[in-house]
Amino acid sequence: MLELGYGASSTDFTCGYRIYISGDTLMVDELNEIPKRYAGHQIDLMLAHLGGTTIPSPFIGRLMEPLALMVTMDAEQGLQLIQLIQPDLTIPIHYDDYDVFTSPLEDFQRMVEAAGLGDRIVIMDRGDQFRFLVKGLEQEQE
Repeated sequence: MLELGYGASSTDFTCGYRIYISGDTLMVDELNEIPKRYAGHQIDLMLAHLGGTTIPSPFIGRLMEPLALMVTMDAEQGLQLIQLIQPDLTIPIHYDDYDVFTSPLEDFQRMVEAAGLGDRIVIMDRGDQFRFLVKGLEQEQE
């Protein structure tokens, strides 16, 4: 969690913009701690690592068949994360960097739309910029 804001010291810090960055993870029980820790606090933006990234695992058992392990969220888990964290906006990232992705961005978009949350995601192309205002800094700059 990144908290951007202002204050002369840590004791008078005022958060003006809060960003959650998922990192390479899956929907695990530990993520349930985030809404508990930030209850009553707005999460303005979430950067969600998606794509259902897979990596090969060692051969399993006597079958000697390779097994792929997923290490980033797929579309369904991305939707579950939005529903859990409830950010104002979500930007999906890291979903097409390699050839080991199993869950295309279109699947995520379709699921989010079906859940009625389409207005809460921002799809960006490489090189795009997302601009936001850290609340409270406008007074500091005057």
